[in-house]
Amino acid sequence: MKHMLVFGGARSGKSRFAERMVQERSAGGKQVVYIATACPSSDPEMQSRILHHQQQRPPHWTTVEQPLSLGSAIETYSRRDTIVIIDCLTVWLSNCLFSGKTDFPDVGTITPPPAFTQERQALLNALASAVGEVMLVSNEVGMGIVPMGAVSRWFVDEAGRLNQDVAAVCESVVWVAAGLPLYLKGQSC
Repeated sequence: MKHMLVFGGARSGKSRFAERMVQERSAGGKQVVYIATACPSSDPEMQSRILHHQQQRPPHWTTVEQPLSLGSAIETYSRRDTIVIIDCLTVWLSNCLFSGKTDFPDVGTITPPPAFTQERQALLNALASAVGEVMLVSNEVGMGIVPMGAVSRWFVDEAGRLNQDVAAVCESVVWVAAGLPLYLKGQSC
């Protein structure tokens, strides 16, 4: 595995699968840098999710909280002796899309904030040139009904495009459902 995208639905087991893969790959002495994209929140449910993920990580992994500048974080931490795990791309996408703190219309065209285009391209560039292994976790949000509001459709569309672009750069792509992996690209490590 040089770069691997692990994606699936909510509570599909994708993070657990990715973390298990990283633990196996790091057993030979590689360091692990876990890049968490969730922003601390006053929302109790989100706080619970963040705490759950923190408790599942081995204590010797380095955790970096980076809600926006993933490209920069990959450039900083990707080394030959390091595995970078990013969890998760769709939370990061949400952070980017709504970074302008703009009210969006219920119908009509949505104009993304400038930071979105810049950060998205920086992520793809950094991933393409990363020297170390990178594991990315993402949600598949486009398999349900088409959302009613323009903002929700925009998010689903951008998440699908992001997953496609990241998958194109990764050597391995794994779909996880019910905790079970299905390799779509590349092979099991």
